[in-house]
Amino acid sequence: MYRYAGSVASLWQRWIVNPVVGLLRMGADPNKLAWSLALGVVVGVNPLLGSTTLVALGLASVFRLNIVASQVGNHAVYPLEWLLFPVFIKVGDVVFGTDKLPLEGHELWYAAKHHPWHTTRLLWRWEWHALVVWAVFAAVAMPLIAMASEPVLRKMANRVGGPPVGFSS
Repeated sequence: MYRYAGSVASLWQRWIVNPVVGLLRMGADPNKLAWSLALGVVVGVNPLLGSTTLVALGLASVFRLNIVASQVGNHAVYPLEWLLFPVFIKVGDVVFGTDKLPLEGHELWYAAKHHPWHTTRLLWRWEWHALVVWAVFAAVAMPLIAMASEPVLRKMANRVGGPPVGFSS
């Protein structure tokens, strides 16, 4: 178990902390970085499977946020997308009074893997209900994530210190 915990810490350091520290060293604003990471996190858990990279890229560009940070946040929560997908679907069922999903558990994953387009068409009603639920979640979660992470990013920026790399005054 100890080796596993060490490998998770190593992955966290390599895939999340190091890129964020690199962005701070290059002069990224902690506030903008916080919003960029928050955008990536909320987009990263949206129930439209397979869309997160492009959606995060597009929204970060539209809102002039840090694209790299949005992708770091997006990819950091990838496992949560799969865990929250059925939650968003079920909450959407409750909110919209939708009939029970026609596929369950392993059938749904098999269909999505082997017949993605057909499965998407079959599930579209449940999918858009889940997307509405996710949008409400995102509207609440994104500012909370940004506000919670900004002080941490400011402390990190103070620790890495020094003048921004690659910028002239």
